[in-house]
Amino acid sequence: MKTSLGTIRSGLGTDTSSLIALLIVVVLGFSIASPQFMTAANLGSMGFQMPLLGLLTLAMLAPIISGGFNLAVTYTANMSGLTLAWVLLQFGGKDAGVGALVLGCLAAIAVGMLAGAIIGFVVAYVGAHPILVSLAMMIFLRGLGEFLTRGGDISGVPDYMRVLGHETLIGIPVPLLLFGAVAIVWHILLRRTQHGFSVTMTGSNQMAAEYSGLHTKRTLVLLYTLSGLLCAIAGILMLARFNSVRVGHGEALLLVTVLACFLGGVDPFGGYGRVVPVVVSLVILQILSSGLNLIGANQHMATAVWGLFLIAVMVLRSEQVKMVLGFFKKS
Repeated sequence: MKTSLGTIRSGLGTDTSSLIALLIVVVLGFSIASPQFMTAANLGSMGFQMPLLGLLTLAMLAPIISGGFNLAVTYTANMSGLTLAWVLLQFGGKDAGVGALVLGCLAAIAVGMLAGAIIGFVVAYVGAHPILVSLAMMIFLRGLGEFLTRGGDISGVPDYMRVLGHETLIGIPVPLLLFGAVAIVWHILLRRTQHGFSVTMTGSNQMAAEYSGLHTKRTLVLLYTLSGLLCAIAGILMLARFNSVRVGHGEALLLVTVLACFLGGVDPFGGYGRVVPVVVSLVILQILSSGLNLIGANQHMATAVWGLFLIAVMVLRSEQVKMVLGFFKKS
């Protein structure tokens, strides 16, 4: 039995197995605190809420692994959602056909990938810091969106888009299935491909990666472009979920994406990060939010708890704490 547990722990990785243990503790705690926590209604609600944050977090993950950042993830998603909504509006809004939806989705994806590609190009070939470049893109997209919408929103989508935002398939929320599929592809891309290896090596030491023959500049452009693609998918889902979209939708999620990445063991300085522990960390954060809501805590309390979690993670991963724990283990 001990050997089996060790094998499972080794296969999952220390970060993932620790997060799963934390997940079990959190689930048990809220199950005891609130009888409604483990009901189908609450679990389904969490299944509909988490995918949007999950997609934005995956869009943030690859840039952090590469040693960078993408502060424009939420506004890229908003602009992509606005693009889709505008195309649907030109073809009748609620009466738009499936062809208009396909055209709008392609346009939304193109906008998201273009925003990401611009960030990647400036970071790779100009040498500007990723935080500054993505911050500039965030400000540009926000200003452009406010100008185009006059600070309002675009609403009214065809009823068939409810399938993406509100329906279930074999009892599982469709948004959750979409997120699961994207997470699997993202995991394979980052762990099983040459591009993923190049992203990790670029984050570890870009100069050494270049001397090793890796095309780090091309890698950076591609990873930010793919980050923009995930933002576009999030923007499409956002429109389907809320039946409207505006520039400010989801802006509070930006820092939570960073929190989810760091809670999932991603190195803030680049060079290491995996999809699986980040997904587990997303589940933990969603459970904290829903659980606190069920026991009557203010929504802002969830934000405060998230912040405390990040502080605790940073402390527990510090070298000093590791040294103290190692000393007691030897004793």
